[in-house]
Amino acid sequence: MLAHQLELLAPARDADIGIEAVRHGADAVYIGGPSFGARANAGNAVADIARLADFAHVYHARVYATLNTILRDDELEAARRLAWQLYDAGVDALIVQDMGLLELDMPPMALHASTQTDIRTPEKARFLQDVGFSQLVLARELTLAQIAAIRAATTVPLEFFVHGALCVAYSGQCYISHAHTGRSANRGDCSQACRLPYRVTDLQGRVLVHDKHVLSLKDNDQSANLEALVDAGVRSFKIEGRYKDLGYVKNVTAHYRLLVDALLARRPELARASSGSCRFGFTPDPELNFNRGATDYFVRGRQQDIGAFDSPKNPGRPIGWVARVGPDHLDIDSEATLHNGDGLCYFDLRRNLVGLAINRAEALGAGRWRVWPKDALAELKHLRVGSEINRNRDMAWLRALERPSAERRIRVDMVLDDDQGGLRLRLRDEDGVFAEACAALDWQAPHDAERAAAALRDSLAKLGDTPFAAGDIELALSRPWFAPAGAVNRLRRAAVAALLDARRAAWRREPRAPARAARHPEDSLSYLGNVFNSRARDFYARHGVHLIAAAYESHEETGDVSLMITRHCVRYSLSLCPKQTRGVIGVHGTIKAEPLRLINGDEELTLRFDCKACEMHVVGRIQRNVLKQRAREMQVTPLRFYRTRP
Repeated sequence: MLAHQLELLAPARDADIGIEAVRHGADAVYIGGPSFGARANAGNAVADIARLADFAHVYHARVYATLNTILRDDELEAARRLAWQLYDAGVDALIVQDMGLLELDMPPMALHASTQTDIRTPEKARFLQDVGFSQLVLARELTLAQIAAIRAATTVPLEFFVHGALCVAYSGQCYISHAHTGRSANRGDCSQACRLPYRVTDLQGRVLVHDKHVLSLKDNDQSANLEALVDAGVRSFKIEGRYKDLGYVKNVTAHYRLLVDALLARRPELARASSGSCRFGFTPDPELNFNRGATDYFVRGRQQDIGAFDSPKNPGRPIGWVARVGPDHLDIDSEATLHNGDGLCYFDLRRNLVGLAINRAEALGAGRWRVWPKDALAELKHLRVGSEINRNRDMAWLRALERPSAERRIRVDMVLDDDQGGLRLRLRDEDGVFAEACAALDWQAPHDAERAAAALRDSLAKLGDTPFAAGDIELALSRPWFAPAGAVNRLRRAAVAALLDARRAAWRREPRAPARAARHPEDSLSYLGNVFNSRARDFYARHGVHLIAAAYESHEETGDVSLMITRHCVRYSLSLCPKQTRGVIGVHGTIKAEPLRLINGDEELTLRFDCKACEMHVVGRIQRNVLKQRAREMQVTPLRFYRTRP
């Protein structure tokens, strides 16, 4: 990707969703292969990825494959072979976390540094650029100023998440799932402990919060910040969601396509990273997909209201109020149109989200609806007259997105001319790609030259379900022609097929960036370095790291350690941050950043606060049952990857 291009990067759970992402405006798509893709249940066959790449490359859009888990030594060869298979399938770049891959015989294709490489500083970013990464996926927690500082230290494109679910911990720095369940987030199998309810207590056991989802965040939405992100140095806008469904990808991709196109129209020094223009059969609206509310996180500094503490589920959009509760139905005052199958919800008196699905909806007139839920009303707690009702599933909307909902067309100009052998059609598309086709025809004089010319133009413009839209059509004929419609159609189809082949041939994959001599910004790495194999250890040693600890998944760290490191701060969200309360003296004296406890069932964690770095650490230890389980599964003793300083 060139430095002046803006890339809209969409997720793909599978190839068909990836194709729709491209059709709805994505300049690039990222997708998981059959293994090692950091999403355990979002794998795809290499043949399917090849099908996606073939479609995407027609639009000069890119396909990035995720190869971003940390790897054991016995997995390195399989990962290397997969990298070559993905290269042969036409993938444009690999998204990588494990530095051991850089020590292998990898294909000559671009490497992107995954967000799990934890890029937060200019020094780390410059190091990754120097060792051969062509694009850097920055940490979600960065501010505009921090992004600008990284931009000043680097020249490769910077990628930043602009939409979707937020991990509360720095990516690559979360071990709570592995500690409690043996399922490692760094190996694509997170158990999402951050979405659980917790009781928060102080060290004296006093309850500050009772059963709230205090580690669960709202969803990322940078819709209002795209231009500021561009000015800070971002060139790739990434949408989260490799587990998301087709409707989400269509809707959110189309939403950001419109925003990016508007930005490009204002900023002529910037260019689109792929070809074609989109036309949508719906009005994009991200609020209609699953979401936990919206936050722009830390882009413009620390915000008070970034948490989805009441529920990690989709609260939906307010649509009305309960007017009457009948024995088996509700009357709801709402200006919205309700449908059978819609999902409704409300917050009960304890601020718990309660859902109900509509079995049947009937309009009563004057903005009132009668709704028969699928479940018995007696099971719905605290539902009463005056309760505010939200809708979190709109069946009409979902059905609309199940149908074809977008066209993406590449402009092509046409010139039809003639010679003694017949007609020739020359095509040139918006990228300057050229193709032509000829038809051996005998000249026939038309009865009406003007009507014959109009018929030729009409036949040439019928591009149907091809990726192209007719631009200028020039009839550069030496004399008026009558040509049978069937012959002109065959000529057009032959020229279009030649142009498709020419576009595929014109596509050039970015090569692997050259590596330069570079020294790692740190001379020692703790378990936070995620070194899980000997080749990763060799990589860091070769770049000046003298003390290298094993990854947490190697089970060297069995005591209390930071299982999460996060910029989200529970004390701040509860208005108990010492900076917020400076000078305030309460019943128990001046508020200090003392540790707190998180309790969920039998699990107890400690929250420690690093006020200098403005970070929170969730501290705990690996469970014994996990150690026993992993020992049985691996049937080997994990290697100790330590080097001592010479």
